[in-house]
Amino acid sequence: MGGKMKSYRKELWFEVPSRRGFVNITPQVKKCLRESGIKEGFVLCNAMHITASVFINDDESGLHYDYEVWLEKLAPYGPVSQYKHNVGEDNADAHMKRQIMGREVVVAITDGKLDFGTWEQIFYGEFDGRRRKRVLVKIIGE
Repeated sequence: MGGKMKSYRKELWFEVPSRRGFVNITPQVKKCLRESGIKEGFVLCNAMHITASVFINDDESGLHYDYEVWLEKLAPYGPVSQYKHNVGEDNADAHMKRQIMGREVVVAITDGKLDFGTWEQIFYGEFDGRRRKRVLVKIIGE
């Protein structure tokens, strides 16, 4: 440590074709880290839309299915009339699902690599898809 502090910023764009979906964005974040040249520091990834999420967990299809079922129980899509937000809209459940799954993650960078625990991956979670949305990747370190 003791080098010059650097900062890197990039927006990743996604358009999930269905209403909901999970996208493993770890490869894109690793590419950003390589581009940044930062070896020690932190990476922040956050969804820049209020009906999308960024979270860390295992890349396992059964878990993703379980998330879908669990989130739908906690914040069901229908009937849309159950939500005051849904006057002229139908995405109140997406706002709530985002609140549950979180807006952002921060990962340590050690020796030029994402300092993950076993099985950890970074995901973009979409809860009101079929349109372009973005994730901010901000890397700070030296």
